Amino acid sequence: MNALSELYGRATQLRRAWYGRRPHRVRQLDRPVISVGNLVVGGSGKTPLVATVARLLAQAGERPAVLSRGYGRRDAADGVVIVSDGERVQATAAQSGDEPFMLARALPGVAVLVSPDRYLAGRLAERRFGCTVHLLDDGFQHVQLGRDVELVLIAREHLDERLLPFGALREPVSAARAADALLVAGGAEDVEAIRTRLGVETIFRLASKYLAPRALGPVDSALLEPGARKVVAVAGIARPERFFAALGALGWDVKRELAFRDHRWFTSRDLDTIRRAAAETGADLVMTTEKDAVRLPAHHDGHVAWACLPIELAVEPSDGFNVWLAGRLAAARRRRIGEAA
Repeated sequence: MNALSELYGRATQLRRAWYGRRPHRVRQLDRPVISVGNLVVGGSGKTPLVATVARLLAQAGERPAVLSRGYGRRDAADGVVIVSDGERVQATAAQSGDEPFMLARALPGVAVLVSPDRYLAGRLAERRFGCTVHLLDDGFQHVQLGRDVELVLIAREHLDERLLPFGALREPVSAARAADALLVAGGAEDVEAIRTRLGVETIFRLASKYLAPRALGPVDSALLEPGARKVVAVAGIARPERFFAALGALGWDVKRELAFRDHRWFTSRDLDTIRRAAAETGADLVMTTEKDAVRLPAHHDGHVAWACLPIELAVEPSDGFNVWLAGRLAAARRRRIGEAA
């Protein structure tokens, strides 16, 4: 292992161990906290999983609040930004960041709050919105806030990934043993490889599904049917190749792939590049991700049709996950009652 990566990995281990030995330095919210995180930088499906878990909690009668740090927001403000109070979206994508804004639009009845101090955001959610459970978006490395359920997304290829700065790993793979459950994108062989390597018994599978394309502005509905439709694919996400491959697998004729930096706010020059690509290839449509769509200027184009392709994650087996999660939350609440007695 490169010396820099080894040093980075050791630093992350020491940080996690420091908080582990000093529980009094870990701040605790009154309501249970579910952390959704991963080991790698970007592109693992954390945000769609947060949306899935939030919906499951709401269906079970909970009042979840999503707590995000709002990475990549353009108009950063001190304190807490209320992206959604559960009734309506109150902040712009620039004020909240692309992922919190996307969650706020997708999750009616769920409060979404952004702050670098997620303890402060959680306290506000409890007092003002009466939330009964918190969802910590991208929370595995946020060890200074106590959590009751630790969900970690992992893929088989992460087992052999290198640490930052020469790889994508934020922490050594062994850190995943701190999870209460691992969520694996892949098949039975992938699950078994991860179980054998890490020794974590509670593992669920993730199944992804792309939903019907959503038009961004006036679009002839016929253009939203794959068939032989020619598209320019645009993605400013961590692993754009997955999106490009998915479009082809769904039947779109991808004439050109344009990849931008993750969380990029599209500029007029970017839009000119996309328009030229559409004109040169004779594309019927520009297709992008749901996350990218919120970072497009409001009046991004009048010359070419745009649409985004939403993705949805399911945890399998669903009944097993629901029962397991309910049991963990019940145990967390019993523990809080015991501590208060």
